[in-house]
This record gives sequence, C-alpha cells and structure tokens, in this order.
Amino acid sequence: MKKILLLALFLTSFAGLQAQNEQPVVTREKIRVVFQLTTNDTLAQKSLVKQLNNFLAAAPNAKLEVVCHNNGISFLQAAVSKQAAGIEALKAKGVDFVACANTLRERKIKPEELLPTCRITPSGVVEVALKQQKGWSYIKAGF
Repeated sequence: MKKILLLALFLTSFAGLQAQNEQPVVTREKIRVVFQLTTNDTLAQKSLVKQLNNFLAAAPNAKLEVVCHNNGISFLQAAVSKQAAGIEALKAKGVDFVACANTLRERKIKPEELLPTCRITPSGVVEVALKQQKGWSYIKAGF
C-alpha cells in the first residue's frame, strides 16, 4: 500500500513538473541572448535552429541574436546553408542574424550571397563583446 501511495505521489509530481515545463517562462525582465556560431558543422547548425525555437517557446518575449563568423558564415550563405527556411521562420519571430564583414572580406563572399534575412556587422567578435557589455547573456553555439 505504501509503495502504491509513493508511486502515485511521484507520478502526480512528475506530471505537474512536466506540465510546468511546457509553460512559457514568465519574467518581468527582458531576456537578451547573443549566440556565437563559428562552425560549419551542419548538425550543429541544425541544432542551433532547434535550440532557438525551443528558447522562444519557453521565453517568447526573448530577444535573440546569432552572430556568425569564421566557418559559421556558411550558416548564412544562401547557396550553402541547409537551414535557410528555419532562419527565415526565426527571423519572422524576431531573431536577428548577423554576419561578420571581416569574414566576408577574407573569404571573398559578397553581401548579396547571404540570406536576405541577415545584417552585416564590421566585426563578429566585437558585436558579441558589445552585446555582453550591454548585459546580454552569451551562448556559444555548436558542439
């Protein structure tokens, strides 16, 4: 009898936690996060799109920015990116995608070769540093 009662209590608690986890995070503070992407690993890029969607599901009012430089620039190249549709959908939800001008110049990538949903910053690493100075949280994307 004790075991059944403990099991029922556990299942009730677990169901409550599960339901609680499905609810968006309610906060008075604006959550602002800058993600840095430096890898051309397509699985890592796919994972990033999933993480961004999960983040917005839990915190719909969050302000998110993805800064791509070095090998991560492929994420934003129209002819190369395997995540163009996901990026476009996330842009519609307010996610900002940023390409590094230094990387574009070094790799001889023209701005018009990028997805139209992104903007260009003079330096990806400076963009990340400026966001952090302004109080944004930082997440390194990739594995």
